[in-house]
Amino acid sequence: MGRKMYPETPDGRYFVAKRRLWRKTNPSLPELDREAAVKELMRARRAVGSAGGAAAMREARAAVDAAKRRLGERGAVWWADGSPDEGGKHPKNTSYADWWAGLSEAQRKHGS
Repeated sequence: MGRKMYPETPDGRYFVAKRRLWRKTNPSLPELDREAAVKELMRARRAVGSAGGAAAMREARAAVDAAKRRLGERGAVWWADGSPDEGGKHPKNTSYADWWAGLSEAQRKHGS
């Protein structure tokens, strides 16, 4: 089974899934750092799935958050042009509304 292709904003900052903008990994992150952070993220996600209790769940979720911040997917934005973070919003309610409206129905469906 292939990887699902989500619509990606023209500036490469977000992809659309579940009708929401999700911030992408910082493209200027060195490859070795990115690979290490992805491994950390996968390990943390597995820990969330196997957490046995509230304390373990909090610790695992904190590890997921730390890895996502290291990747640039959370926290301070990785671009420097002053544009705000529009993650978590439906594209039609953001500065990407025209881009979203210009996609075909099939392309928008991939972001559902």
